[in-house]
Amino acid sequence: MSRLLDDRAVRMFVMLAAFFCVNAVLAEFIGVKIFALEDTLGIAPLQWNLFGQSGSLSFTAGTLLWPVVFLMTDVVNEFYGRRGVRLISWLAAGLIAYGFLFAFAAISLAPADWWVKAAQAQGVADYQAAFAAVFGQGLWTIGGSLVAFMLGQLIDVAVFHRIRDVTGEKHVWLRATGSTAVSQLVDSFVVLYIAFVIGPQHWPTSLFLAVSTVNYGYKMLAAVVMIPLLYVMRRAITGYLGEARAEQLRLQAAQ
Repeated sequence: MSRLLDDRAVRMFVMLAAFFCVNAVLAEFIGVKIFALEDTLGIAPLQWNLFGQSGSLSFTAGTLLWPVVFLMTDVVNEFYGRRGVRLISWLAAGLIAYGFLFAFAAISLAPADWWVKAAQAQGVADYQAAFAAVFGQGLWTIGGSLVAFMLGQLIDVAVFHRIRDVTGEKHVWLRATGSTAVSQLVDSFVVLYIAFVIGPQHWPTSLFLAVSTVNYGYKMLAAVVMIPLLYVMRRAITGYLGEARAEQLRLQAAQ
């Protein structure tokens, strides 16, 4: 085992996988909070108008972390290929399900009487109710998130390598952004459709299309903004592994 962990490529994969998984799990758990982008930035509401729906730009807090997940996906794709992305994707999905399982288990535990009122000074009248509301996301939302996440990841890896087959080692930005554009188009619409159209809220089609489009637009903007960081990480990993080892990994990843 010590010899295996001496391999810098193995250590790098472990670090990337760990960072990918923790971001994916955190994004699911903090995603219960909806924040107003304009208020956060201190600007006037933009009042978008799409498909007959209008409003301010509101996103889940999970959107802060999903761009990092996209970046990690592209980096692993670049150096470890299809098998690497599929491995970390299934691992992350399993950890998300595992996390929610124990969140529901924690909610079902009988709270101590003193604990229920422990946060009244902070304006929380019932700590148990608040805990259940934050961690007890609906099963439709959880199911939608997991299905959309895995569909998005599998599509991402397929499109990434399709573009790589055509362009070779050139245009890193194109395969990264192109794969995100296709995968997140599916992800953005599938998660909301399962959670809020099929689910108990039964959103009208106009609301579903409007919110999905706004979320997709944000993800694509984030993907474009992250392009320079992709090149920085690519160079840093190449420096850590050495030119020869990094080139070997990229060639193997492309197969």
